[in-house]
Order: sequence, then structure tokens, then C-alpha cells
Amino acid sequence: MSGRLRIVGIIPARMAATRLPGKPLLDIVGKPMIQHVWEKALRARHISDVYVATPDREIERVVNAFGGKAIMTSDRHRTGTDRLAEACRATDADIVVNIQGDEPLIDPTHIDAVAEPLIAEPDLQMTSLMVRCPADQLDNPATVKVVCAANGDALYFSRARVPHDRSGSGDAPVMQHIGLYAYRTAFLIAYSAMSPTRLEKTEMLEQLRVLENGYRIRMVEVDKAPLSVDTPEDLERVRVIMSS
Repeated sequence: MSGRLRIVGIIPARMAATRLPGKPLLDIVGKPMIQHVWEKALRARHISDVYVATPDREIERVVNAFGGKAIMTSDRHRTGTDRLAEACRATDADIVVNIQGDEPLIDPTHIDAVAEPLIAEPDLQMTSLMVRCPADQLDNPATVKVVCAANGDALYFSRARVPHDRSGSGDAPVMQHIGLYAYRTAFLIAYSAMSPTRLEKTEMLEQLRVLENGYRIRMVEVDKAPLSVDTPEDLERVRVIMSS
């Protein structure tokens, strides 16, 4: 835990999912996926508490049964950020870390890494993570890329390969964005109230709303991207890893 700042993790979770309905409650080696994420998040040094934000009573019951804490939210939210902003009002957090509910192998040190710039720099409002982009993901539009300033602040996020290495020098590697975010609570609430912006709607990347409104996102480089469970194949891969 970090000084006087209260830092909490919030895991947005809902039963509705196109490819994997009921994803948070899928069994992985005897536990629902959401429990694995919750347990990993609690191992982060800077986290005071972890909550699951959900519109579904079924998820609430499961979370309560394994000893977790659930916050019920509206079923009308368009994004996980909106759900997070509603849930954070039920906490006394100074900083909120938005933890993806479909990453049961999340590294607790990554949660600490995304929180640390906010602990160190009082004027910073938001942070996120990045990793060197694997060669087979450079042109995959589902893999989001980020370009940063010298101080680590994000300049732009894109589904395209950026930067374009016209010189062929390789001096500026392509960085993959990892969707783990941390926010000061007041900024999170303000951000969720901002109208969607032009570039956000063009790229279909919500974080561009922050940049378009003139705010900073500090990016922290980590060693590897987490394996998220988006398909039945992903689920089997995670089951094999965790059972071994």
C-alpha cells in the first residue's frame, strides 16, 4: 500500500458477451474466471481493496460466495469506463485501477506499475501500459498501438501500424497498448462524462477522448502482454497453463 493514497482495483464484469456468454463465471481449474482475476489483483502491493462492478445479480452472488466485494451498477452503460465511474463513487478511493475481468493470468506487478506514476506525480491524472509489439501483430487492427513522447506520455493510439518507419532505421519500435488503466477518481468521473470525440469514433478507441480533450496519459512499458480470454480457444489455453 502507498502512503496515504487509497488505491483500489475495480474489475468491470457482465454476463453478456458475444463470443463467450457468461465469460466471468467460466470455470478455470475449479474457480470462476472472475475469482482468479480478483485473487491476482489483491496480490498487487499498492492495492488496498478490489471490487467487481457488475449489472448482473448472478455475478454478484458468485463474487459474494468466494469472499469478494461486488458493486451493482446500471445495465445501461455503453463501456467498461462508464461502469467503472459509477462503481468508484461507492468507494473512498483516491486512485482507481481498471482491471480487465478476462485476464486470469494478469501479473500483479503490472498493476503496481500502472499505479506508480500517479503515486509519484500529483499532477498526473491517468496512466496505462505498453509492450513491444510482436511481429505477427503489427498489422492486426485488433492490436492497438501507441506512440509516445520522450517523457512517456501518449501522443496517439491507433489500430494501424504506427510509427511508419520510412527511414528504415528501426529507432522507434512499434509499441502495443495494454488495456490496463489507472485514474485519479475525480478525473475518471469527469472523463466518463465527456462526449465521445471525433478520433475516438474514427478509430473506435475510447482513450483517444482523453488526448483530444487535452489531457495526458502516461505510458509504462512492461515485459509482456497478458493473455486475455476472448474465444473458446483462449479459454482452453488458459486452462492448460493454469492446470500445469
